[in-house]
Amino acid sequence: MRTGWTRGVAALAIVAAIGWSEARLPDAPAHAGEEGFVPDPAFAKLAALGFEAVIADYYWMRAVQLVGSDAGPVGRSHQIGRLIDLVTTLDPWVGHPYRFAAIWMTDDEAAVREANVLLERGIAHQPDEWLNRFYLGFNHFFYFGENAEAAAALEPAVGMRGAPRYLGRLVARLQSEAGGGDLEAAAAFLHELLRQDPDPYKKAEYEKALDEIEAERRARQLDAAREEFERRHGRDILRVEELVEGQHPVLRALPPEPHGWEWTLDPESGRIVSSFVGHRYEVRIDATNRRLLERFHARSKKKEEGA
Repeated sequence: MRTGWTRGVAALAIVAAIGWSEARLPDAPAHAGEEGFVPDPAFAKLAALGFEAVIADYYWMRAVQLVGSDAGPVGRSHQIGRLIDLVTTLDPWVGHPYRFAAIWMTDDEAAVREANVLLERGIAHQPDEWLNRFYLGFNHFFYFGENAEAAAALEPAVGMRGAPRYLGRLVARLQSEAGGGDLEAAAAFLHELLRQDPDPYKKAEYEKALDEIEAERRARQLDAAREEFERRHGRDILRVEELVEGQHPVLRALPPEPHGWEWTLDPESGRIVSSFVGHRYEVRIDATNRRLLERFHARSKKKEEGA
């Protein structure tokens, strides 16, 4: 009985704190609309007077309700951003709201940039949380093609507790693409991880990535030979073996596939690939996500033109 009474008093105190703090905020402007007024974060922090966490929870619930409402989150990225900006200004040590912003603030390029600013705030207050760095790296890579920025965001997360084993391999690929296809920088990064990390499972991932880099080196030799073949014959190859066939072959012999398999033409891209690896050394985006990305850029362009 006493416990229930105590909880009831606590609940009333929380409600009173929210009401009192909100009463200190300025009235909502006439144009605030149905989505509700979100106060300026700096002013809200001053008005909270010790109830920052309580007020932050209130606006956090408003953000969650907005996403889960019948109208849904589409087209409301910037409203979500204002709410999460307020939440994380009042209580910057919260966790999930930063990733919530990254997931739902994807209407256009400006919204993703706003989400990145929030993720950077999360990193500043939670430097050992790998997930904030992961979402920031993903946004740079996927939405903007900023591979160098993506690699820089992800690299500190490689050794963090809970980070997936593949993260080092991903950073190496991003570094390679950011450097104009510089395989040596990626290989050096992986060798250093291999030297430092005692985890045998992670070491296996790094060794696998180094194998892929070696396959890529040899595939690039074949790319150069393919260009020479086309220059000589006025057509592309139909099979990789054509590079070593005829009276005056482009190559005397194909470079050995590192795993003892063969070189083949990928049926989808037409590129020369190892039949063991099955792809080139680059970060790939599948067809479904490419379509999502096309729609994202179309929305961003439409918004810019209408601004």
